[in-house]
Amino acid sequence: MAMHTVATLPRLSSTELSQILLSHTSSNLDAPTPPSKIAIVDVRDDDHIGGHIRHSIHAPSHTLDHKIPELVRKLKDKETVVFHCALSQQRGPSAALRYIRERERLLGPGAKTKMASGSGVGEVLLKNKEVEGNKDDKDAEWEDVEEEGKEQKVYVLDRGFVGWQERYGEDPRLTEGYRKEIWKEGYWM
Repeated sequence: MAMHTVATLPRLSSTELSQILLSHTSSNLDAPTPPSKIAIVDVRDDDHIGGHIRHSIHAPSHTLDHKIPELVRKLKDKETVVFHCALSQQRGPSAALRYIRERERLLGPGAKTKMASGSGVGEVLLKNKEVEGNKDDKDAEWEDVEEEGKEQKVYVLDRGFVGWQERYGEDPRLTEGYRKEIWKEGYWM
C-alpha cells in the first residue's frame, strides 16, 4: 500500500473543475442528474451556508467517521472524486486522505488511486465526450485511461469553496443556493 500524505494530495483548480462540470452539462445546462464520472464532496460543517457546488455531496467533517466507508461504496465507480471545505487547508485534505486510505482498505490492493501530478482534466473531458456519444472526435486517439483497474483520481479543490464562489458563485450552472450577501465581506469563519 502506498503511503499517502496531505502534502502529496493533488489539487484541482476551480477553473479545471468548472471545465469538467460544464463539459458534462454542455448539452443541458440545467441537467438534473449529477455527472456520471465525477463526484464532489463538500465537508464543510456549520459554514455550509451561502451556496454549494452544483451536484456536490454534503458530508460534514464531523460525520466522516461513519460516512467515509459509505462514501467509498457509493463512489466506487466514479473516475474522479474531489474533496473540499471552505479553504481546503485542513478538513478537505484530511477527508481526501481518509477516503483514500479507507478505499484501499475496503477494496483491497486492486483499488488504484491515481496520485500523479497534473489535473487529468483532458482525460475527464475526453470521457465526457464519449459518454455524450462523440466518439468520432479526433481527440479520441490519445485515450490512455484504464477501465479494468478501477483506478480513481482523488483531488482537493484548491482554495476550497471560498475560491470557488469568488469565480463561480453567481453562475447558476455551477453553483446552487448562492447568497451573495453572505460573501460580500469575504470568508468570516
